[in-house]
Formats: sequence, C-alpha cells, structure tokens
Amino acid sequence: MRVAIIPARGGSKRIPRKNIKMFCGKPMIAWSIEVALQSGCFDLVVVSTDDDEIASVAREQGASVPFMRPPELADDYTGTIPVISHAIKQLDAQGLGVKQACCIYATAPFLRGEDLRCGLQLLEENNCSYAFSVTSYGFPIQRAVRITSGGRVEMFSPEHFNTRSQDLEEAYHDAGQFYWGQASAWLSGQVIFTPESSPVLLPRHRVQDIDTPDDWARAEWMFKAMVAEARG
Repeated sequence: MRVAIIPARGGSKRIPRKNIKMFCGKPMIAWSIEVALQSGCFDLVVVSTDDDEIASVAREQGASVPFMRPPELADDYTGTIPVISHAIKQLDAQGLGVKQACCIYATAPFLRGEDLRCGLQLLEENNCSYAFSVTSYGFPIQRAVRITSGGRVEMFSPEHFNTRSQDLEEAYHDAGQFYWGQASAWLSGQVIFTPESSPVLLPRHRVQDIDTPDDWARAEWMFKAMVAEARG
C-alpha cells in the first residue's frame, strides 16, 4: 500500500493554528490534501495530528484520521522521521501493510501532482530509500558572508572571493514540500539527506517556507500571482 501522511500538529507558535488558517480561500491543510487525493499516487491519504479541530477539518477535506498522534510526538522538538514512522506503525497494526509512504507537509500550497508522481517514479526506478523536493539557491552559497561579533563581515569561503559566479558549483536545498520513502527506511530511522536519496527539482518560484507571518504574506502573493497567470 502507498500512503500519503500529512503531519499537522496543533501547537504552532509563530503562526497560531497555521495548519487550518485560511489561505487563499481554503484551510491551509486543504491544499495538501487536495493535491494528494488528485495525484493518483496513493491508496490512502492520512493526517497525523494531536488536535481534534485539525482532525475534523482534515476529514471534511477528504483525508483519513485513523489515529491521534500522542503528545510526546507533538512537541516543538520532534522531527519528521519519528512522526512518519509512528504513522506507518499505526497503519500496519490495522492490517494495511504500508510499502511506501510520502510525507507531505500541511503548509505546501505550491505542491503539484506531477511533483508527487515524479518522486514516486524516482523512488521505484532508482531503487532509492527516499525521493524528496529540492530547489536551487538563488545566489552562490560560496559567496555567503557572516556578521562577526564585532559588527564586521567575513566570508564563509574566502578562497572563492575572485571566483566567477558561473564557475561556482550550483547548490540546492530542501524545498520543504514532500518526502517519498520506503516504509523500511522510515521505520529504521534512516536519514533522508544521503546518497540513498534522489532529488525532485522544483523551480524557485514554487518554493516558499511558511514559518512566519511575513512568509505567509509572501506565499499568498505568490499563490495569487500563479493563479492569475494560469487564468491568462
């Protein structure tokens, strides 16, 4: 069985209730549920939450909530892998036999079905442990600078001060949208960012972390612009 697992705890601090806060006309989590259901990739779309209101909204949007997440997996410090592993164990205990699971973040309104299908294809064809969304940095990371305790600047990689931008290796980062994984990898706690994973490259204009009110406002502007462009 292939399942989508959407983690959505109730204790968001910087944007209270952000997983069900209205975003461009729908509860934020509804966008992730909708694309998962429409992608054709999954036998089941599950929301893992500790919050009754989030569970209710998730069910209204068509997802399943067959268990509630325990408090010890819903604090500010629990990582993604233990949450997905717990969900797989719960589903296996119900006799569902999870083979592959895709973690989809609840705050991923720019996710598209073709991205999920591409990730599944890479997971199967490359025989890898994980396949997840990445995007490129908009500026060479080799030119990054830090501000020192004395209020001055210094380069992280001073050896590249005179290197032309076009000669620097391009770098990528986690796009924070989804992580396909073999159930065995999730259950064993295998780290995601290793050579055992394949990247699904997304364009930068469809990637936005949503952790602060400024992030939220920027994401809404981006989303509205993309909708307007699609309508012509």
